[in-house]
Amino acid sequence: MKAVLMAAGVGSRISREVKKPKSLLDIGNGEVLLRYTVKLLKRHGIDVTIVVGYQKELFYEALKDLDVTFVVNPFYRVSNSIASLWFARDLLDTGEDYLFGNADVFLEEEILERILASGEDITMLADYRKIETGDYFFHCENGLVRKYGKELPVSERTCEYVGFAKVGRNYMPHFVEVMKEMVDTEQYSTWWETILYSHCDEFPIHTLDVAPYFWSEIDYIEDYERIVDYVKG
Repeated sequence: MKAVLMAAGVGSRISREVKKPKSLLDIGNGEVLLRYTVKLLKRHGIDVTIVVGYQKELFYEALKDLDVTFVVNPFYRVSNSIASLWFARDLLDTGEDYLFGNADVFLEEEILERILASGEDITMLADYRKIETGDYFFHCENGLVRKYGKELPVSERTCEYVGFAKVGRNYMPHFVEVMKEMVDTEQYSTWWETILYSHCDEFPIHTLDVAPYFWSEIDYIEDYERIVDYVKG
């Protein structure tokens, strides 16, 4: 199992209040979020690659004693996470299972254990407790993603996307092929998850409900404070 974490972006929504990458914020125990995540993955025997860009030197310093591979997206201000993944393309092994995730997401260890146990070719973490507020939503039928989007009407939402997906080795060759096609057609401003959405009728996307466990993505300062409160107990 290998993991690729996306950490290149500026985080414009929280940058007015925080002047460092949000995944490098102290989560309340003297440890920054990304360091917590990397150590969590390492405990489960997972090799970790991190795509950086904005203030990349801070990442090198924060994780200097951990065995991780860094990849740089130099165009982080004018591209989205599809470009970050493309810069890591030479490290993607189509014979392996992968965990792809956003570096600003905090997960309880039980959530990680559950997605690692999934036997599906594509599994995306989702929170079926949240449909009123959130960042990105799914409409699912029998646990499979049928519709998706930030502006999905509340009446059609069944869950919020959590920010991590497991992609099995059976799907990885197609995953890499689609990623390259999207970059070749200059779709630099889209998210890496669009690779999965683009063929979800042919390759079903299964969801895994994170309930009853805790998670949070840091978009706003309130999200960060919620993580700190949880960690401090």
